[in-house]
Amino acid sequence: MIVHDPTSKPVMVGDRLRQHGFELVELQLTSSVDDAHSDVAFPDPAEFDLIVPMGAIWSVYDEPTVGSWIGRELEMLRAADAAGVPVLGICFGFQALASAHGGVTKKAEVHQIGWFRVESSVPEAIAPGPWMEWHYDRSEPPADAEILASDESCVQAFRLRRNLGVQFHPEVDADHVEGWMNTGGYGEAEAHGVDGAQLLADTRRNVGLAKPNTYRLVDWFLAEVAGIETTLTEETAS
Repeated sequence: MIVHDPTSKPVMVGDRLRQHGFELVELQLTSSVDDAHSDVAFPDPAEFDLIVPMGAIWSVYDEPTVGSWIGRELEMLRAADAAGVPVLGICFGFQALASAHGGVTKKAEVHQIGWFRVESSVPEAIAPGPWMEWHYDRSEPPADAEILASDESCVQAFRLRRNLGVQFHPEVDADHVEGWMNTGGYGEAEAHGVDGAQLLADTRRNVGLAKPNTYRLVDWFLAEVAGIETTLTEETAS
């Protein structure tokens, strides 16, 4: 798991991967949301069964802010693809995955903060939602990518070989979003016309549906995109 900042933990995605028998190894790049500099070394992706780049509060293209490491992360994602190591990119990870393979990430015309529905061509794998969104950028995937979900704002999911990127946040639960709100999220939300208290209430209401949708997404990624056979016990299958 590539954890870009302390607020970007794998939460429900991590839970489901553990249920499939994976041991999670977190590579945390920074220790503060106030300082994006990092000299942390990226490992050889071939040492892992899969790579999951998480979200971040920064932009992939913001070289003055993330320039100490973003180039090395994009190189790692290309190396993973070349080695056939599956990648699941989430939000910032989605944008990094797109950028690593020739896509373009730029400022979005419409910012999304809150719970949104998407149009999915594979609803059995990527449910229409609602999914949690918190982003100010959008990515145009590589030309050879298969777009799987989108909405009026941007592409929401794409597949490229053994890589899957999702713009939304399938990982979050209510406690995680509350953590975002308590580390500057209220101000960020209100600056973009979103009521923070209502956002948290919406999260508590929606997370019950989001959890099975997240589990189904992870299951599909492992089986159909990554091509990894795992076994779930009866207790963890649903």
